[in-house]
Amino acid sequence: MKHLYLKNVATLELDSDKCNGCGLCLEVCPHEVFSLQGRVLQIDDRDACMECGACALNCPFDAIHVSSGVGCANAIIWSKIRGGEPSCDCGGCQC
Repeated sequence: MKHLYLKNVATLELDSDKCNGCGLCLEVCPHEVFSLQGRVLQIDDRDACMECGACALNCPFDAIHVSSGVGCANAIIWSKIRGGEPSCDCGGCQC
């Protein structure tokens, strides 16, 4: 099941010039945001990114950047930890 968050707001960025196609990000991404075409990494579904930061933390070439701990995904995670309804305090989402 693919998880989708708010459209066009993920902070995920890929610097293709730094990426060597090692595939570590594929192994740690919980939502299959990336794919490899040969040794070239692609972001397949930016809107499925929950901004957990696992890809960036595990990239040995500093080719991936994401602001982890922000947005609606963060609100959902903290609501599960603390209990209760999620709130990202953005005033406009139904997260």
